[in-house]
Amino acid sequence: MSKTDNILSALEAMLFAAGDPVGVAKLAEVLELDIETVTKMLGHLSATYDERNSGLMLIKIDNKYQLCTREAYSDSVRKLLEIKKNAPLSNAAFEVLAIVAYNKTVTRSFIEQVRGVDCSGSIASLVQKGLIEEKGRLDLPGRPLIYGTTDRFLRCFSLNSLDDLPDLPKTEEVEKISGNDGQTSLFDDEKENENDNKSEEAEE
Repeated sequence: MSKTDNILSALEAMLFAAGDPVGVAKLAEVLELDIETVTKMLGHLSATYDERNSGLMLIKIDNKYQLCTREAYSDSVRKLLEIKKNAPLSNAAFEVLAIVAYNKTVTRSFIEQVRGVDCSGSIASLVQKGLIEEKGRLDLPGRPLIYGTTDRFLRCFSLNSLDDLPDLPKTEEVEKISGNDGQTSLFDDEKENENDNKSEEAEE
């Protein structure tokens, strides 16, 4: 086996064993190679899968790489593993997901301020489906949780990063949702309304 083949096999083994996306720097560290070489080998591995129409494919998510099955064989994989298809997201859940994705990190009270209704159910559902996750807490009274999207969200919507999200229509309402008035405005809104939201944020 040539040195190149050995590297490709090692990358394949590591990505298969990891399951989750792995950064190039980590792979390079383990193989004791430079990042440029590993990146080139990953591209070669991906092309190999495509050329032979393999059931596996290599995807890049936010500068990380992951092995996954091709969508064409998803039904067969589900049948083998007896995985039931998840129920489709409701319109409310999609709206919450859009607010989180376009603002990158938000609190529940901010989401509810934008939508005008309680969103605890939609947030819990999105967390359960692995599309959003807790990213920490805001340094305000009550220490409200901050939510952001996950790598699974990027995979489900075929995005490399949140920068690949399509532009939203330039309306006043959408600009507020998309955070075009600046990320700091999100936290300014939190501070301005902290007295009204103290009890709600304390529950979070």
